[in-house]
Amino acid sequence: MRRTTAIALLVALLAGLVGIVLMPRVPRLGPQVTGDPELAGAVRAAVPDPKGHRGLAVALVENGRTRVAGLGDRDGTGRPVEPGTPFEIGSVPKTFTGMLLADQVAAGVVGPDDRLGATWPAVTGPARDVTLAELASHRAGLPRLAPGSPLGWARILWSNVSGGDPYAGQDVDSVRTAADRVTPGDGRGSVHYSNLGPSVLGQALAAKAGVAYPDLLQARLLRPLGMTATVVAAGSGDLPADRAQGSRASGRALDPWLGPGYAPAGIGVWSTAEDLARLVAATAGGTAPGADAATARYRENADTRIGYGWFTTRHGDREIVWHNGAAGGFRSYVGFEPATGRAVVVLGNTDKGVEPIGLRLLGVPKENAGEAAPVTPWWIGAGLAVAFTFLGGLALLGTVRRPNLDRVTLVSAAVWAFAYLGLGHRLGDWSMVPAWLWPVGAGLSAAGVALAVIRWPTLPAVDAAVPWRRMLSVTSSLAAAAVAVAAVAA
Repeated sequence: MRRTTAIALLVALLAGLVGIVLMPRVPRLGPQVTGDPELAGAVRAAVPDPKGHRGLAVALVENGRTRVAGLGDRDGTGRPVEPGTPFEIGSVPKTFTGMLLADQVAAGVVGPDDRLGATWPAVTGPARDVTLAELASHRAGLPRLAPGSPLGWARILWSNVSGGDPYAGQDVDSVRTAADRVTPGDGRGSVHYSNLGPSVLGQALAAKAGVAYPDLLQARLLRPLGMTATVVAAGSGDLPADRAQGSRASGRALDPWLGPGYAPAGIGVWSTAEDLARLVAATAGGTAPGADAATARYRENADTRIGYGWFTTRHGDREIVWHNGAAGGFRSYVGFEPATGRAVVVLGNTDKGVEPIGLRLLGVPKENAGEAAPVTPWWIGAGLAVAFTFLGGLALLGTVRRPNLDRVTLVSAAVWAFAYLGLGHRLGDWSMVPAWLWPVGAGLSAAGVALAVIRWPTLPAVDAAVPWRRMLSVTSSLAAAAVAVAAVAA
């Protein structure tokens, strides 16, 4: 017995040492600096915690001068972020779509109170009666995402687990079909954030103009502002070269999001700190096409109002006009202070929020800037890390100690011990949990395997009254383990 325990402990120690090499590596804002060194220093001072960030691209506009800087690593290889490095910018283009509405209203093409059905006659469902202004200000009573079939929701869930693209295949027809299926809810008239609403608005404006949304955006906003590095990627071939790689704050790389139907809400849109600085500077100065979109028109709560896409929020004695964005492993923030004309752009290539950095650079005190909200509650990511890391090893050790045991059951328990380790490695938020716990879990699983190997010669192949049922159960369990590992290893 003592010899068996000693062998298990030795194997656990060796596995733990190997696990140290393989344990999760949480990104941390690197030392690389490009562009304006003074701005880069101000950014580092504004970062509450460098852990969970990998790279940042920042622009600051003040006193008529634009400064840009890159900090850290663009893709996990050590290549530095530069001011012109493309980032996926998430929902920031909702402001583009709001500005297109303001621009088209100023041109007399549409009116803010025009109905969706009059602007895009292809929409024939109940949502055809909402107004363009309601769509631009999240007041149309539409859901956050298009209603879908159980198969569609399963695909989205799989994408979130595997780090894939939840918007893949969502084209303009998908958005139009979704608009036909939805009925504006009881929340119509009050602000309820939606990705579907701005998408429908942008496609409606494009249909009215007789062009595709990217072409309308290029002609009416990007080209006049000189935003030559901003692109709408409909497919992987449209992705910009030398772009940043998005990842979770725990380090796991994620796929870009591509869904041309949702481009007006920001899906598949890439830009740079330099380009977005042109946008916020011109909007703050009132010279951008559709700059009136930033005018606050409707109240969301005591501190926040909204215009067409742009939010206006009071932070202490400062009022900031802004929008943020979240995509596949990216975070973004653009904002300006009307009272001073100061404007900021912050782009990050992990899913750790960058809003507090932008607010600090705008002069908002730390106590009013708040902290970055996690993608999911912290206890979920931390819980997944700890539970998956130790669950398999503990279960295997319990199985090995069972008096009535057979080899097929033992194989299933051993496979799951390492499948759970993989799930913990990939799905856990290791920015919230000490990464050294993972090698401990690896050692625990290895100890269980060592004990299983020792007991193996004494076990029957199948010990069950109905052997085929036991084999079916074990086969199903192994198949589930293979699917789980495949999902997180993609």
